[in-house]
Amino acid sequence: MTKDYKGIIGDIGEYSKDLHKLIPETMAGFSSMAKAATQTKVIDEKTKEMIALALGVASHCDGCLGYHTKALARLGTTRDEVAEVLGMAIYMGGGPSLMYAADALRSFDQFMLPQA
Repeated sequence: MTKDYKGIIGDIGEYSKDLHKLIPETMAGFSSMAKAATQTKVIDEKTKEMIALALGVASHCDGCLGYHTKALARLGTTRDEVAEVLGMAIYMGGGPSLMYAADALRSFDQFMLPQA
């Protein structure tokens, strides 16, 4: 079964809106943390997204793969750069990370395809 990462993050986005309504304080706290963590003081945005992708592979998070490969595609990351990041994730996480690294590459490819 091929995963549709554009669909996955679209679906998560819809339910995230529901969570904002149901638990606004929690979601505001998460948004604040995300804003602070993604500020580019010493490490650039692309490097931070690569780190996030590797952690998404390690934690087997489909949504993480979708959001962070989408960001990497937007930032002009090459497929070879993504592959090197995935190599580190595989090295650190073994077989389970290999399975998600393959899916991460699929996700990146889906966001790099020309938009219809």
